[in-house]
Amino acid sequence: MATNGNQAQNLRMHRQAPRCHDEETIVKMGCMQDRSAADRNDDSICDMQEKFQTAIHQFDKIVLTTQKLLAFAKAFSLPVHTTTQTTAKLGPTVPSLASLLPSPPHDKSKFSMHIPPIQAVLPPKSSIALVGIESHICITQTALDLRDAGHRVYVLADGVSSCNSAEVVVALDRLRAEEGVTVTTSESWMYECVGDASHPGFRGLIGVVKASSADTKKALGSLPPKI
Repeated sequence: MATNGNQAQNLRMHRQAPRCHDEETIVKMGCMQDRSAADRNDDSICDMQEKFQTAIHQFDKIVLTTQKLLAFAKAFSLPVHTTTQTTAKLGPTVPSLASLLPSPPHDKSKFSMHIPPIQAVLPPKSSIALVGIESHICITQTALDLRDAGHRVYVLADGVSSCNSAEVVVALDRLRAEEGVTVTTSESWMYECVGDASHPGFRGLIGVVKASSADTKKALGSLPPKI
């Protein structure tokens, strides 16, 4: 088994290797950027704060998906970027996630996560998975800002929500139509990052998937909502 540092490097190498189905998939998604050009995979966690716990539709399910992504990021030494929205008013990150974060969140007033501290550490053409809240505000604005900055964005449908469930449906429909933004699931994104069962970290992926299988079913059973 490779070390975490080697796993991260191997992950990038596997992602850069062209696959025969990539071109067709890219055309169908309306995306002109080659997926294999992504230099790095990052996780971004948006505003999972205490004050939102009772207001957000299925907040606990977003926590489950985020915990899975943090386990995946740890296994592959992937960077994790976390924000809070005006902590003084809305409180800190929920304890069930705060204890798992590799570094403290960046507090912001801007709705988008595309703020200077995060911009400064993102290499060009990063591949970024987004989870958090709210789908139609911070997640949407973050996805569009990152896309406009040249990054490839994956919005994980089993890891985002809003106060009103109908807003989630509308937001995800809009983002699906945006060039350079892909709406998918957490498990699909993790498998796409690894790309091949011969990857030296494949067993690590399987470990994360198996350990979170019950939570994945709960999240997919509730998110995204259907109207």
